[in-house]
Amino acid sequence: MSKLEFTNAFSQMEAILLSFAFHLTKNQDDAQDLLQETAYKAFKYRSMYQPHTNLKAWLMTIMRNTFINNYRQKKRRQTLNDNTDNNYFLNSGARTVHNLGESEVTLQEVTGLIASLEDWMKVPFLMHYQGFKYDEIAQELDIPLGTVKSRIFFARRKLQESLRVMYQSESVAELLN
Repeated sequence: MSKLEFTNAFSQMEAILLSFAFHLTKNQDDAQDLLQETAYKAFKYRSMYQPHTNLKAWLMTIMRNTFINNYRQKKRRQTLNDNTDNNYFLNSGARTVHNLGESEVTLQEVTGLIASLEDWMKVPFLMHYQGFKYDEIAQELDIPLGTVKSRIFFARRKLQESLRVMYQSESVAELLN
């Protein structure tokens, strides 16, 4: 089908397509936009149209798929505007939340527990706490990377166990509640 024949056939279907677009969008301006986008895609991909097949169905399929894609895109971009006054946790600026963890576990207690660790665990743990990366710790201490990771893991586990014993609880999660 030549470009001129395709243009003529599209022009003959334009009123039907506009009606279908209005049926989908329920808005005259949006229907015009949808028709324009459909025309663009139809002319862009005109080579994919199989001559002597149903052009109307092909164009309506393009329009329907374009509408669906635009709808999904709008849904993804929609944001929720919360205009309520402090009814949700996100708006809790007026309330102060008290954290009991600071009063129960003091810095001195944690520092004491870290100091009580054996050197082979304490040194990598403190370096990691100070911001060193695992590979930097491994280079500095001249030990394998896996060893660094396991020593830090053991140090954490030992500190958790010490806290559990200190506060006589079943798990560290209980201390946080």
